Amino acid sequence: MYQHKDIQGEPISLPVGKVVCIGRNYLDHIDEMKSEVPTEPLLFMKPKAALCDLTQPLVVPKERGECHNELEVAILLNKPLINADIDSVNDAIWGVGLALDLTLRDVQASLKAKGQPWERAKAFDLSCPVSGFIPVSRFTQLQNLSFSLHINNELRQQGNTSMMLHSIAALIAHMSSVFSLEAGDIILTGTPKGVGPLLSSDRLTVSLHDHFDITTTVAE
Repeated sequence: MYQHKDIQGEPISLPVGKVVCIGRNYLDHIDEMKSEVPTEPLLFMKPKAALCDLTQPLVVPKERGECHNELEVAILLNKPLINADIDSVNDAIWGVGLALDLTLRDVQASLKAKGQPWERAKAFDLSCPVSGFIPVSRFTQLQNLSFSLHINNELRQQGNTSMMLHSIAALIAHMSSVFSLEAGDIILTGTPKGVGPLLSSDRLTVSLHDHFDITTTVAE
């Protein structure tokens, strides 16, 4: 059973809520997917059943086609937000971590071709492995965080939050104008280029530079 934890593995006394995500928030990823730049943030959700511990082996539903990595900066909220301004958003951030938005790419391509929603490709159980969170007070600038993913010791993804089309605080404020955000919700902030298939026994190292490295594997 998933529970929010800090980066030392200590439980955080917040309820487990939904995961609210943005698609196409890095231009290099938009280009690699041959997608269009959206006119407003492209939002979708994952249920709490999607959440799992990034330090544990990743469970990939291989029978449903390719499952791709999408490494993202994750934000944990500790206060509810409705039609929030930037100051309220900043006050509601408990901490920062990393998460994988596991994506069934073949399923997603089929859904896109039919003009259908993405949930079957994005919101399946255990589709959101999450690291522990670092208190936001330890960061001086959320829009200058570097992060990366190595698979089998080869660099797969790297990015910096300065590359986002929508900054973290502005993105969360916009989300709160569309639907209520709650304490314990996690916000995923988009992925840079470098998405690709995950294979059995792959060894992944995710890094929030100057803060932590986590190594995990894909279950067989």
